[in-house]
Amino acid sequence: MKTLQLNKGRESSLLRRHPWIFSGAIDRVTGNPSSGETIRVQDASGKSLGVAGYSPTSQIRARMWTFTNDEVVDESFFLRRLRASVARRETMLNDPQRTGCRLVYGESDDLPGLIVDRYGDYLVCQFLFAGVEKWKSVIVEHLRALVPCKGIYERSEAAVRAREGLEPAQGVLWGEEPPELVEINEQGRRYALSIAHGHKTGFYLDQYDNRELVRQLSTGRSVLNCFAYTGGFGIAALQGGATHVLNIDSSAPSLELAAENFRRNGFDAQRYTNTNANVFEILREFKQGQRSFDLIVLDPPKFAETKAQFKRAARAYKDIALQAAALMNPGGLLVTFSCSGAIDLPLFQKITADAVLDAGRQGQIQHYMHQSADHPVGLPFPESLYLKGLVCRLD
Repeated sequence: MKTLQLNKGRESSLLRRHPWIFSGAIDRVTGNPSSGETIRVQDASGKSLGVAGYSPTSQIRARMWTFTNDEVVDESFFLRRLRASVARRETMLNDPQRTGCRLVYGESDDLPGLIVDRYGDYLVCQFLFAGVEKWKSVIVEHLRALVPCKGIYERSEAAVRAREGLEPAQGVLWGEEPPELVEINEQGRRYALSIAHGHKTGFYLDQYDNRELVRQLSTGRSVLNCFAYTGGFGIAALQGGATHVLNIDSSAPSLELAAENFRRNGFDAQRYTNTNANVFEILREFKQGQRSFDLIVLDPPKFAETKAQFKRAARAYKDIALQAAALMNPGGLLVTFSCSGAIDLPLFQKITADAVLDAGRQGQIQHYMHQSADHPVGLPFPESLYLKGLVCRLD
């Protein structure tokens, strides 16, 4: 087997079972491995640390398959890993009130770079690492056997593919082409989503628990749902008894699907309004017009892809939180999120606190939020915790 040898002293993260090997940690690679090829990883003395998939163009030059020297990476290896990942979610998969669920969450499930989501009768995959790309056909065959479904679809268009030296890929991998809209049930809420055209794999499954919390907090409140996408939090708010929900998003197609979702859930059209607008601009307009709300949800897209962008992202998070805080009725709730990995929770809390202060308000944190249980955080892999959120009561 071809080998990757680390520089002296650079094995400590692997001994803690962190799966990534960066290019700067490498002394030499022998045998000229191809993209995605399985290689032996050694410390500076030549001691084997396990085996990894190799990615010659990425800064993350290799990702560990196993830290066990006698475990062979073959078809049965992926069957074992996939079976274990699905088994961890057995209760979720058997819940008729939860027909959307993440089945595989990359490194947290010991399958680096692989994402698999279930939407009803269809599975959607993302292959975001050269190693899983090489084993794609094997992984698809195992998924067919493990999870009954009508079709398996690929949505591997993320920017990380380019860093892996891989072209974007989208389309049917096995079985039926999914219909234009697939419906899932989430605790009695019906959400239609587009597997082929929706964000990521079609829907934000990671907000499952947080939508339920918003449902519980919305009774008798007027709600402003910013970056509404297809209405996830807005529908949860109405289910919880909100008096009215105003959904704001810059994407007209997303709001069209949101309108369909509100209809599917049987809500009176007088109880919600969908507005196509730039959130940053309309919050300022609302302030000038002295609009106010009892609960505001801020669920923006990722503002920082890398650490180099975190200052710009911090300014954007502060801006929207400041504008939202100025619109809050006394005793109102600010529900604010960041999915930017470069913004950790302490920094996000500080940004929010500064924004509330600059808006001339005081507040308290009532809840901390993070991604749902089908997106587990691997103990040796803190990077898997990306979604963080706060519920703040403002005086």
